[in-house]
Amino acid sequence: MEFKIGVLQRTEVFQKSLCNWAYLFGTALAVKLTFAPLAWRLSANTGNSAKKHIFPRQDQQDNVFCLSRGKAEQENLVNPVNPVKKIEDRFCQRNSTMNHLKHNNSSALLPKKIWIDLDNSPHVPLFKPIIDELSRRGYEVMLTARDCFQVCGLGDLLGLCYKRIGRHYGKNKILKVLGLFVRVVELAPTALRERPDFALSHGSRSQLLLSSILRIPSCIMGDYEYTQGLVLINPDWVIFPEMIPDDAINLSGERIRKYPGLKEDIYVPNFKPDHEILPMLGLTQNDLIATIRPPATEAHYHNSESDKLFYAVVEFLGHHSLVRMVILPRNEKKQTALVRNTWPEWCATGKIIIPDHVVNGLDLIWYSDFVISGGGTMNREAAALGVPVYSIFRGKIGAVDRYLSNTGRLTLIESAEDIPQKIVQARRNRPPRVKNANRSTLQTIVDHIEEMLKN
Repeated sequence: MEFKIGVLQRTEVFQKSLCNWAYLFGTALAVKLTFAPLAWRLSANTGNSAKKHIFPRQDQQDNVFCLSRGKAEQENLVNPVNPVKKIEDRFCQRNSTMNHLKHNNSSALLPKKIWIDLDNSPHVPLFKPIIDELSRRGYEVMLTARDCFQVCGLGDLLGLCYKRIGRHYGKNKILKVLGLFVRVVELAPTALRERPDFALSHGSRSQLLLSSILRIPSCIMGDYEYTQGLVLINPDWVIFPEMIPDDAINLSGERIRKYPGLKEDIYVPNFKPDHEILPMLGLTQNDLIATIRPPATEAHYHNSESDKLFYAVVEFLGHHSLVRMVILPRNEKKQTALVRNTWPEWCATGKIIIPDHVVNGLDLIWYSDFVISGGGTMNREAAALGVPVYSIFRGKIGAVDRYLSNTGRLTLIESAEDIPQKIVQARRNRPPRVKNANRSTLQTIVDHIEEMLKN
């Protein structure tokens, strides 16, 4: 036993050391590959040395980011030479205001450009109203999206205009580190061409590293204080919920901004339920519906205890005659196959439903009688909508979840014994609309972003 423990400890130390070396090597490689095209650009603009960024801002840009797949198909932007070519590689023209400014050579009047990177599926509904509000206030927004966890599918569903760049490299720590730098290199040409004034994301490490290299002012939003950041690299600002104390955030106080409520309060107030979600999934109003989100097995904060609770929850609900479970796998292939192989009979009879396409999570939550999730966002969306919700997340409980638990808006499932004792299998009395929505969150966050841009 002592020998096995010693081997495991040495293996863990070796893997951590290898990750650190990969991080240093990747940083050097990313800088080298990023600055290779940059050197030529600087040599062509030697008279513009006193710029805010490492590259000069120009107004002779003819294109911005691609249309989402659905919108591109509607506007017939398929490549006539190569119909198989991905639609996301096409570019859409600037809006009429930008064309007017460029035509009049009024570069001084060009609005500041904000680069938002969609790194994970919860970021899509989160940034949609922020994008709309920034555009309403006169800012230009460019979007990049990582092709993983249904990010691009949700972007298409919400009609966002984005550029698809990079993918996920699995849960192996070494591949995660290498994948980080691969995406930095993939993002670099787009950032160099578009020259954003400001970088914003909800924890995109690739964007943060590239912004640091190119000296683009950056801001990271977050709502979980235990997320791992980058070694020796911090954003210029962060935006967190008020319930997370400053001393839990690894940044000086003058660079921390706060907002009231939950991040889900940014988009929940404008939510309008679509009852078509039920027949789309083969459900009726008479079904007792439980929406279940499995644990994030590839996340750095994953705890295997969550997997055991997920299995126990499905087994428990599966033996309730009226309950129908809608399971939303995070990984379209691996987790879907796991569920189908583990409970083939329930999947065949419709006891378990796995959507075969991207669905609006808020619609599904709203028409559910209760929600069980192994992650943060769906739990908080349910809490914001007033739907009973149970968390099987077994990592470090953050301040937001602790707040929701203490106020009775979230129930923590901490062991298999809690499942029959705490989960209430009953129909909920669904109100006609969302109650007590916090409408100040969005305006507060966009005000913070404007303040950062002015500074």
